[in-house]
Amino acid sequence: MHDDPAVRRYHDEVDGPEVELPRGDVTEGVVRVGGTVRRPFQPQSLAVAGYLDHLERAGFPASPRYLGRDNKGRDVLTYLEGDVPGDPPQRWAADDGLLASVARLVRRLHEASWGYAADRHFAAPAGSAWGRDLVRVEVPIEDPTPELVSHGDVTPQNVAVRGGVAVGLLDFDLAGPTGRLLDVYNTAMHWVPLRPPEDIWPAWRGLVDQAARLRLFADAYGLSAGQRAALPELGIVRAEVSWLRMKAAAEQLGGGWARMWADGVGDAIRRRQAWLTARRGDFAVVLR
Repeated sequence: MHDDPAVRRYHDEVDGPEVELPRGDVTEGVVRVGGTVRRPFQPQSLAVAGYLDHLERAGFPASPRYLGRDNKGRDVLTYLEGDVPGDPPQRWAADDGLLASVARLVRRLHEASWGYAADRHFAAPAGSAWGRDLVRVEVPIEDPTPELVSHGDVTPQNVAVRGGVAVGLLDFDLAGPTGRLLDVYNTAMHWVPLRPPEDIWPAWRGLVDQAARLRLFADAYGLSAGQRAALPELGIVRAEVSWLRMKAAAEQLGGGWARMWADGVGDAIRRRQAWLTARRGDFAVVLR
């Protein structure tokens, strides 16, 4: 049984050199020390730690383990070995076999997370909050009824790969209660990718067949007929929510959120929404 993440401390037996890891869109100051990763403590840290503890108890091998906080107050996690796509991702990350393995990994994560949702009633531990709760925003539609807690941000840059297979999930900062299909859509959005041709990463342009990859992802995850039918419309509707939340995060949190907004992420979301609307019928057919 784990102790309370709020009081867990990690004591280094041997101090090693700190190796800076690639900066994410929002979190900076992440370093590797030996077999561990050190990250700045954040408001959602304890919620994430509780979730990672659950995944460890559930026997899910593809998430880091939360070890505690070091003498500098940073979160300490185990380091997951593997190749991680860059930003933008390289050509090798567009492999169809890798895409299918990502879908299967997300399915395993959802199965491991189911008990956490039921047991914890989606509550973050005392003194913490889920990352999405840090931003105040009104959206035009209700979020789906939470079915489980999940990663919420399975981008190529958050997946460790070995031998062409997705074996690890990194950076759980945006983890929180969600619906299964919404988490599937969010992952497919990044990995298919579901975006207009002009916004596809340079190394992937002319290489990916988006309709075929969406079908492959749905098959590999094991979506039901009802989920397949709902997926195209879900992407269109959620684009509006994403635009509002990104704008609010830029205004309220600043930092990397503001940088992404200034770089045009809001415009990219609008382009994605228009493109998904135009391709809705095509995707409905390929998902049957």
